Amino acid sequence: MSTAGTPTQHPFGERLRAAMDNAGPLCVGIDPHARLLDSWGLPDTPQGLRDFALRTVEAVGGRVAAVKPQSAFFERHGSAGVAVLEQTLAAARQTGTLVILDVKRGDIGSTMGGYAQAYLADGAPLAADAMTASPYLGYGSLAPALELAQATGRGVFVLALTSNPEGAGVQHARAAGGRAVAAAVVEAAGAANAAAGAAGTLGSVGLVVGATVGSAVRDLGIDLAGANAPLLAPGVGAQGAGAAELRDVFGAARRNVLASTSRGVLAAGPGASALRRAAAAATAEAARALRSS
Repeated sequence: MSTAGTPTQHPFGERLRAAMDNAGPLCVGIDPHARLLDSWGLPDTPQGLRDFALRTVEAVGGRVAAVKPQSAFFERHGSAGVAVLEQTLAAARQTGTLVILDVKRGDIGSTMGGYAQAYLADGAPLAADAMTASPYLGYGSLAPALELAQATGRGVFVLALTSNPEGAGVQHARAAGGRAVAAAVVEAAGAANAAAGAAGTLGSVGLVVGATVGSAVRDLGIDLAGANAPLLAPGVGAQGAGAAELRDVFGAARRNVLASTSRGVLAAGPGASALRRAAAAATAEAARALRSS
């Protein structure tokens, strides 16, 4: 398909910067796994899933920069669960809150194009403001998603440095020239943001960088600030990373960090007021950690 023309809305990076400035640097994950459903007194069924997801959106929508439904927890309920995911995305859009759909898709050619159409095309039932994607079939394999995101004013968060122990074997590996795989991913995202003319505002090709990766960014010679990318960062605040750790991981790029939390907020449910208090506390904690000198 052609991706030429003007985006159908303001670029995602621009919209995310405004949302972070207005609501604070927090993204609340919507992760309805069985234990959380049970703790809310809900059955592990599509109806329980629906109650959980829509209550969360109602409680935090319009109060945080973004929400991030984890597609896997909806997909495990089959077509009924995917229908709930559609309802959740629609409800979040109505609150004006940015939605990052956590699908971590990675494939090649027309298959990657199919994923892009599912999550980034105007009018698609599962369209979100941004999606997560894996570049480990080669960064170039993401081209269909990156091109469609640019054409529609949406974003793609590319996995770069994750905190799971298994990730380092791939992400820290060095090519023949000595450059780490993760460094190449970050450089490619930065080049895409520069080519899209994102200077002066946040780019729309983001990166997923765990807040608990320690000295990996420095050790691998990665320039996060130079990528001008929004940085989706699991592990901020109650999950382990405070101001000192964030200075070590993100350095001069801290203003671009969107801290991601799910259970830290969701565990306060099911009451809406308790969820709102937890989200407000997490936002304040993330802002203190990310904006401290």
